[in-house]
Amino acid sequence: MTDLNYDVVVLGAGAAGLMAAIEAGKRGRSVLVVDHARNPGEKIRISGGGRCNFTNINATHTTGRERFLSRNPRFALAALSRYTPEMFIELVRRHGITWHEKTLGQLFCDGSATQIVGMLVAELRRAGGTLQLETEVEAVAKADTGFRLRLSTGTVTCDSLVVATGGKSIPKMGATGLGYQLAQQFGLAVTETRPALVPLTFEIGTLERLKPLAGISLDAEVRHGKTRFEEALLFTHRGLSGPSILQISSFWREGDAIHLDLLPGRDALEALRQARATTPKLHLPAVLATLLPRRLAQLVADELALPGMIGDFSDKRLASVAQRLEDWTVKPVGSEGYRTAEVTLGGVDTTGLDARTMQARDVPGLYFVGEVVDVTGWLGGYNFQWAWASGWAAGQAA
Repeated sequence: MTDLNYDVVVLGAGAAGLMAAIEAGKRGRSVLVVDHARNPGEKIRISGGGRCNFTNINATHTTGRERFLSRNPRFALAALSRYTPEMFIELVRRHGITWHEKTLGQLFCDGSATQIVGMLVAELRRAGGTLQLETEVEAVAKADTGFRLRLSTGTVTCDSLVVATGGKSIPKMGATGLGYQLAQQFGLAVTETRPALVPLTFEIGTLERLKPLAGISLDAEVRHGKTRFEEALLFTHRGLSGPSILQISSFWREGDAIHLDLLPGRDALEALRQARATTPKLHLPAVLATLLPRRLAQLVADELALPGMIGDFSDKRLASVAQRLEDWTVKPVGSEGYRTAEVTLGGVDTTGLDARTMQARDVPGLYFVGEVVDVTGWLGGYNFQWAWASGWAAGQAA
């Protein structure tokens, strides 16, 4: 039986893989996209609360370029500067998909995230590409020219192979380590991988102490070293979540503490002095309840254990309260892991890849794109923009 031959085979029908396939197809290349999932773009479908935060308008601005983590943070710039958020927005507009901007440059669909999946599948068909789902990759080998793949449906050969298999995050969506295995098989290094953009967890004693706070959300500034994020924070039954915590999780490491400012943008000491002047007969829990959610105010007051009316507090005592409000130190013991992580930190080492084409330097015809590569963006559409940009770059060359 003769092997089926394609110019390009793409492993992975996610954001980066579909984009690479579309662009290769537009160049007249015969393209096959293979995925073991039942449906394409599953992580797109669940992203952004079902509305897909499909890019961030700041992703290629000067500040945005600093919002990608990697052993070589400059690696991502070549692709990001060539395929910009504006280019993807134009594609979205052409398909009649309406969208809106939330805070910090985040763009979301007005409707369902499935619109983005449908758009990409339609573009793939228009480009002449073939999508083959529920297909396992059993083996990949270098051929005389190109590559030979043994799939659960048969054997195919190709000139170019694009690995867009993602990272280890959200295994229930089918995430595997296949991309890392293929990189190592062909001699590429893989940096340490760990869950990122993930809720953080506490040890049992801290959990018991903070149990009354589960479900409370507030704006906070979260700090780790010199890195800080001011966004919503959520107390959970396991620890801390919310955008500010997901962001800091990419920088946090086991054994480290994080610092919470519960009144970001406000002078806590001045707020307490005003309370002393205007409501001197209130006790500390009642005063803090005017600044924080009630249960959180009660816990902070209980931990400080400062009795009496605030009108009797000295400046030194008020300063100790302000210190707790502006620098509440907590030490997580871990994260919720890949089960809930939005992305994987680390991946295929960029030193082995060409930044303009995403091709392996020592293996002609082999490309790695998207989350499988050691490039991880901040929360808020940056990782999708990396997927579109890296996929686009590979699609111009594969």
